[in-house]
Amino acid sequence: MPPVRDGHESVDRALRVIEQLGTSGSGYTLEELAAATAIPKTTLHRTLAALKARGFAAQPRAGGPYTLGPQLLAVAFGFHERLDVRGLVHPLLVRARDDFGETVHMGVLDGPDVVYLDKVESLKPLKMTSVIGGRNPAHATALGKALLAWTLPDDAAVAVWAQANGPLPARTANTIVDPDELAKALAQVRQRGWASEFEESEPGVRCLAVPVFLGRAQPAAAISLAAPKERLSDRQAREVAPALRAIAAEAFGAPPGA
Repeated sequence: MPPVRDGHESVDRALRVIEQLGTSGSGYTLEELAAATAIPKTTLHRTLAALKARGFAAQPRAGGPYTLGPQLLAVAFGFHERLDVRGLVHPLLVRARDDFGETVHMGVLDGPDVVYLDKVESLKPLKMTSVIGGRNPAHATALGKALLAWTLPDDAAVAVWAQANGPLPARTANTIVDPDELAKALAQVRQRGWASEFEESEPGVRCLAVPVFLGRAQPAAAISLAAPKERLSDRQAREVAPALRAIAAEAFGAPPGA
């Protein structure tokens, strides 16, 4: 990220140093940090001194490399422990409903199921029958696929998960119940950054979903758009899904590799 030039250079320098320190577990020497951040060594030394004083940077050995400090880790872990995922993601659900006019859900994984934690109803006729607190098999929903794709990052992980939770139930004639086919579907989700489900969970209903990571290695949650098949054709799905992904990426960052 390029440095800012609007009078907040000192804050920008500190953030650039923190970002750079976060890329190595073994730390950086002053010379390495200066080269990586394009900050003069004398200025960088003052910035590091301020960060060390607040515990956001550390130098375990005099003259040795600098690392992230314990206070930064305490702040980050404390934030995640107290994180209200539902409250944080709810405005995104409202925006997606307003942009696309359909019902939008938020859910998380719980074993082999996805649990719905939030919902914003469509203003159109023929609303969805889902309820907050309800559950569905993860493999049969777009919401679940968006979560499983990064929770089960390869074919071997899918096979182990399917064996532990199988046989996978068929909700409709379209439900994917073969682990190999599920692995292919999840690989596609990772490639394009969004999941789809066309009448795999409920006849007549189509869904699209995207993961929400919130800085975690695995999705903290996922959001899905659900509509009667008459209102979500193949063409519409190809247009809406990337737009839904873009909205989520704008708010919380894009999925890894997508």
